[in-house]
Amino acid sequence: MGETLDSLLAESRDRLKTAGIEGAALDARRLVSGLLGLSPAELMTRGRHPVSGADIARIRDAVRRRVAREPVYRILGEREFSGLTLKLSKETLEPRPDTETLVDCIIPHVRRISAQKGRCRIIDLGTGTGAICLALLASVLDARGLGTDISEDALATAQENAERNGLAERFDTLRSSWFGAVEGRFDVIVSNPPYIRSNVVDKLEPEVRFHDPAAALDGGDDGLDAYHAIALHAGRHLEAGGVIGLEIGFDQKQAVTALFVARGFCLLESAKDLGGNDRVLVFEQDAERGTKR
Repeated sequence: MGETLDSLLAESRDRLKTAGIEGAALDARRLVSGLLGLSPAELMTRGRHPVSGADIARIRDAVRRRVAREPVYRILGEREFSGLTLKLSKETLEPRPDTETLVDCIIPHVRRISAQKGRCRIIDLGTGTGAICLALLASVLDARGLGTDISEDALATAQENAERNGLAERFDTLRSSWFGAVEGRFDVIVSNPPYIRSNVVDKLEPEVRFHDPAAALDGGDDGLDAYHAIALHAGRHLEAGGVIGLEIGFDQKQAVTALFVARGFCLLESAKDLGGNDRVLVFEQDAERGTKR
């Protein structure tokens, strides 16, 4: 008898485990289910089903790539984020669950502004796959979004993801370095900018160092270059009553808060990620504090 789903899954798990891949069993299930289009339940109930030669070859190739430390979702070419399935590309950061913390913090503000004004304009600086902005648009139907990035590849990927998820009519893209080419004001400014110190980038895990784009990781000598750039011009692009939501590194809460306070903002709220680390800061303009509930 040829390879069955169970035997191929066991083979994949063992190869990953032998290569020292942490979470080998989970990665094997994700690769096999993702490549064959099977749900977790189907993976269990179809264990004795035979697998075609072509599918065996695809899975073994995927396992070889994972052994070489290519991330699972890079191999699959897509990843789920806040209920959306997003395509990944060479010049986009792989969206991770911790970033959903930012989405969860900002959704109530988008809903509040939409209820008050009948609309909400969002700008996502350094949009990458479009993950943050598209998740917000999917949650609030009266919102419209603009995703900016310096990478044409990222902008094309974000646009494709908007189309995939039925959000293209409310999402636009613009090539811009932070606010460089941006005009007008927005109710919500969001960003997950590069925030890793330059001297740390080469020490990151191979899955990140070799597969996430350097431009989405390297935040300069102190990791704060992008926050300086955003804080410098945010005031002229934020509508009255609007908010700025930022993802930060685990040790950057005080430094990033100080940058924005110096530019006339105050910290409205902060949130920790799934690991209990500081991950999200939400700012408002000081002049608007008195109008808040």
